[in-house]
Amino acid sequence: MERKVLNVGLIGLGEVAQVVHLPVLESLPDEFRITALCDISPRLVEHLGRQYRVENLYTNMSDLVKQEDVDVVFILNSDEYHAECAIEAIRNGKHVFMEKPMCLTFAEADAIIAERDRHGVTVMVGYMRRYAASFVEAVKEIGGLDNIAYARVRDIIGPNGYFIRPTSRTVAFDDIPEEAKADRAARAERLSIEATGLEPGSPLFGVYRFLTGLGSHDLSAMREALGMPLGVIGAKVSQQQGSLFLNAIFDYGRFSVTYETGMDQQGRFDAHIEVYSNRKSVKVQYDTPYIRHLPTKLFIGETEGETYKESVIRPTLTDPYTLELKYLHEVITENKSPKTTPEDYKNDLRIFEMIMESLK
Repeated sequence: MERKVLNVGLIGLGEVAQVVHLPVLESLPDEFRITALCDISPRLVEHLGRQYRVENLYTNMSDLVKQEDVDVVFILNSDEYHAECAIEAIRNGKHVFMEKPMCLTFAEADAIIAERDRHGVTVMVGYMRRYAASFVEAVKEIGGLDNIAYARVRDIIGPNGYFIRPTSRTVAFDDIPEEAKADRAARAERLSIEATGLEPGSPLFGVYRFLTGLGSHDLSAMREALGMPLGVIGAKVSQQQGSLFLNAIFDYGRFSVTYETGMDQQGRFDAHIEVYSNRKSVKVQYDTPYIRHLPTKLFIGETEGETYKESVIRPTLTDPYTLELKYLHEVITENKSPKTTPEDYKNDLRIFEMIMESLK
């Protein structure tokens, strides 16, 4: 049986598209063909159209989703617009791949689910850390533990530019209309108010957006590895100029999970999930995704009698984004349901809500 190549249209051509999605798609010619590009910056669309030899170029997403031969739309633009783009793509019969966060509110999530079910297409959320081979193996190891005693989730990083500038070439142009910038700011405020119930201008708006951005990676992976927490025992945020740090303790009944995350101005990336039982520990260590082939590693520590044994496992050098997009192709062509569905994403919204209520 001949392998079906899926035609892809991309909405949003910023750093993640340039460093990750466009190169990965181009490296998978048996699975995908880049057939349409869209961005609000006309010069950026033209530049990347030439670079990737794409003729169908748009500055309005409504035009891209109407292109007849597009099979799947990648939504990579600013998250204030994710739901609108997804719904319009779905209504035009397109499958949808959405970078996290899928959206910012429960109402948006429910609208995406309703349209997906109405039109019978696939919608998959891009949580590449959950497709890393080491994470998949770690989930199996954690599932085999007798009793979990404690777990820790950590993600403290510096600005992405520290990793992108020395290793990748990206471009941007100063041609975005002022009215578009104003619309994005207005949407951000409106959706943050809807999501949090806070007054306009609240400093916790920034914390919520931090959770939907960086935090969604960690909390989504935590859910797959450990399930949903019962609640948040306590949370604390500290902000200074150039940095934001957040601590939370999740209640899992028999054990607790410490969550620590933050962003400052240091050029390092420290992200891991570690789960402890009485005589065994399992840890997944991530590195920056912007240098694609840095390996995600699995560490297992075990004690038997007097012997302590520590194993370091690297199942593959294939990066998580490539594994994720190969899985996306399988899901669409074989009519399967992905593990990172819109319904799955709603559980992250619930955890954001738990943390925000504790902070209030």
